[in-house]
Amino acid sequence: DLKSGARPPSGPKASEGKGLELMATIEIALTVDAKGLSCPMPIVKTAQAMKTAAPGAHIEVLATDAGSVKDFAAWSKATGHELVESTVEGGVYRFVLRHK
Repeated sequence: DLKSGARPPSGPKASEGKGLELMATIEIALTVDAKGLSCPMPIVKTAQAMKTAAPGAHIEVLATDAGSVKDFAAWSKATGHELVESTVEGGVYRFVLRHK
């Protein structure tokens, strides 16, 4: 488990690649800067960005609200937009979502 450095598989994409290899192949179509915003604004801004994105496009979201971790997990399940990646570094949460 520790050698993968990831969470348990959460969907069909979880078995593809080996972490960094998969990340290197993701082309970000749009970045949403939601730093400094509180719930529900990171989700609202992401939903607006999704309306402009093509199916299959990857949207990167940067947020500083710790609650956004559970918010994006729930929102992706509710909307069908896949949460491909969720990381935190220096107090900034980074989410990569794939437009359905």
